[in-house]
Amino acid sequence: MAIILGLLVLGEALSFLLGIPVPGSVLGMVLMASGLGLKIIRLEWVKDAGGFLTGNLAFFFVPVGVGFIAHFDLLRTQGPVILGVTVFSTLCVLAAAGLCHQWISGKSRKQEKGGE
Repeated sequence: MAIILGLLVLGEALSFLLGIPVPGSVLGMVLMASGLGLKIIRLEWVKDAGGFLTGNLAFFFVPVGVGFIAHFDLLRTQGPVILGVTVFSTLCVLAAAGLCHQWISGKSRKQEKGGE
């Protein structure tokens, strides 16, 4: 758990110090993925804590629910706009992920055939 929390704090610090508009939690996840990919962090070091966190993931949505209730007036007036932006951005992400998958799959097929 210390590794996960340490990378979260490091990500938050980088986000603050560099002034980049990326949440520290996202930077922490990038650091975690990079560390795992480069074999700097072993999976067995974070597996139990990660399993615990994902197993209790529903607990982390409680603040979101409270936020919805606290800002219900805003959601009532701006709900259609928020919904539209959410649907549009989700479709953009799905399209980008699909195109990236097709591009990577095409490159790997060419490599298997000896094309590149």
